[in-house]
Amino acid sequence: MEKLARRAKQLHNIHSSIPNMKLMNRTERFYKIDQILTSRTVATRQDLLDELEVSWATLKRDLAYLRERFNAPIIFDSDAGGYRFSEPNIGPSYELPGLWFSADETYALLTMHRLLSDLEPGLLAPHVAPLKSRLESILGREGQDFSEISNRIRLSPIGKRHKKSEYFPLVSRAILEGRRLQVVHYSREKNELTERLLSPLRLVYYRNNWYLEAWCHAREALRRFSVDAFDSVTLLTTAAKKVPNKQLDLAFGGSYGIYGGVPKYMAELRFSPAAARWVADEQWHPEQIGKFEENGHYCLKVPYSEPTELIMDILRHGRHVQVLGPKSLVSKVAEEVSVMAAQYQP
Repeated sequence: MEKLARRAKQLHNIHSSIPNMKLMNRTERFYKIDQILTSRTVATRQDLLDELEVSWATLKRDLAYLRERFNAPIIFDSDAGGYRFSEPNIGPSYELPGLWFSADETYALLTMHRLLSDLEPGLLAPHVAPLKSRLESILGREGQDFSEISNRIRLSPIGKRHKKSEYFPLVSRAILEGRRLQVVHYSREKNELTERLLSPLRLVYYRNNWYLEAWCHAREALRRFSVDAFDSVTLLTTAAKKVPNKQLDLAFGGSYGIYGGVPKYMAELRFSPAAARWVADEQWHPEQIGKFEENGHYCLKVPYSEPTELIMDILRHGRHVQVLGPKSLVSKVAEEVSVMAAQYQP
């Protein structure tokens, strides 16, 4: 009766865990077996079955795998009535791999690798490729195939500008190693090339494009450059100038959008109830102020210095947004709307 009761308890534990999908994968069981046998003098077969919530056939396969693949010195001690590790320093050395992840953790790491590959193939993806292979081999022992992961998880980089792929690794390397860069930069606004000596400080991924925050030695000031606008990049051996993060944040993080700078104005926008359902959940700026009006409209205040990007985002909402202030911003948006409307006059 006692044996039947234990078996009933084991089956109950197994079945009750299935709806929550909490059953351990094989890798987790290896780690659990090692933990049990390390912490106890001896573990009975039933102890292991109860702890692992598996069948006897599965437990036998796991024990055999640990002995054959990892040289685990697991023996069955008939006198003690259970399994234990044999005396130390007998037979080949035994050690489980130092990197262990649960199934959920492994899925997350594989997903991160996929995202890194899509964001910028030349940055980190090649360096973590060995980790990806190891993760896939861990889960592969469960009979799963992750060769199609790229078809299951994707980024859609709409608006991402093309750049010369060999330049990005040089820029990222210069930042990590604290070295200067000699670049030729193309200004789209002025349609001209200029040579710059830069101390690279920080890479920023913003709206599907990469930007370099750097100290420009020609201007003796902090500047932000679009990486795709570099026409040539040379990595120098000279140490880069160091600038505190607080100074970077003050120069680039205060105003709206990629233009940065110390905020000079506060934009006041009112969105229609239809647009409010989306805008109220968006972060336009870390220091924004937003509130709903009784009629369902949503008012948003954002600090800015240079209005170019802000105007583009305002126009994106069309008739669902009204600029309340300041007057200079109202005039600029009104002028842009007027010019646009004139292009469609018969």
